Amino acid sequence: MLYALIKIYARLAIKVCCRKIVVNKPAVLSQKGPLLLAANHPNSFLDGMIMTTLFDEPVYSLARGDVFRKKWLNRLFRRMQLLPVYRTSEGVENLEHNYTTFASCLEVFKKNAVVLIFSEGRCENEWHLRPLKKGTARLALMTWETGLPLQVIPVAFNYSSFRNFGKEVHIYFGEPVNAGMVRTEETEGRRLLAFNGALKTQLEQYVYEIAPGEKDKRKKLFSIRRNKDFFLLLLPALAGWLSHAALFYPVKMFALFFRKSDHYDSVMAAMLLLLYPFYLVLAFLILFMLAPILSPLVVLFPFLARACVQFKYQLDI
Repeated sequence: MLYALIKIYARLAIKVCCRKIVVNKPAVLSQKGPLLLAANHPNSFLDGMIMTTLFDEPVYSLARGDVFRKKWLNRLFRRMQLLPVYRTSEGVENLEHNYTTFASCLEVFKKNAVVLIFSEGRCENEWHLRPLKKGTARLALMTWETGLPLQVIPVAFNYSSFRNFGKEVHIYFGEPVNAGMVRTEETEGRRLLAFNGALKTQLEQYVYEIAPGEKDKRKKLFSIRRNKDFFLLLLPALAGWLSHAALFYPVKMFALFFRKSDHYDSVMAAMLLLLYPFYLVLAFLILFMLAPILSPLVVLFPFLARACVQFKYQLDI
């Protein structure tokens, strides 16, 4: 129930967080499981949020294990269909817990559901495919050994920016990696390498390679240019900026504490996502006290925010 409610809200919110989302194979979004989405990981919380909102089926996401340490957070995250996965940097003693998580994934696959795993292991804000860890391969091989007809779909996330709010996102699905690509008579080490080789070949085709200073290449790959609706958006965008400044800029100042990390963008999005309903209620109450006749205009706030994002994006370089 909690997951379903959050997903409905997130589907609306993502239209403001992201100016445009391009998907190369929309049909994949309606596929049923057992399905393992093997993705790169350039933008922390946003990667999982976007994929969860786009997919028709519920998506179970694997997230960094250290955030599950507190019992109440563990319960909350699991209700949101998040499962912990541990890396060596979070303590070698915790790695054995990954087998429990993989067992949970097997139960998910038995229900013909979908799991999202980030095959690079950790998030880094860059336009570059990093070396793949072995977790995705181990989960896939373990599942195939049970006889489940698991499909592994490579997923490439590409963002127009990791700092500007209201970005463009390109999501490209590669060709499935299937059990036939991994020879069962080989040693486990060779099978893991064969799987990662097949997955890497697919991801390399779709993950953009852009150096930090290559602004022209970034502008060419994404649609960062003035469109015919630029001047039509001017007044709604101004209204959107004025009506949301009291929320946006304090959140942005808070997120600056994370500006040197790879979580700045996701902290911004998460804070705005959590606070926006309360902001709308507060705005309604203030308008109702000052000018009751204007209070219904609060229903226009999300549309004005959307207009502001659309307008601002055309100025980004």
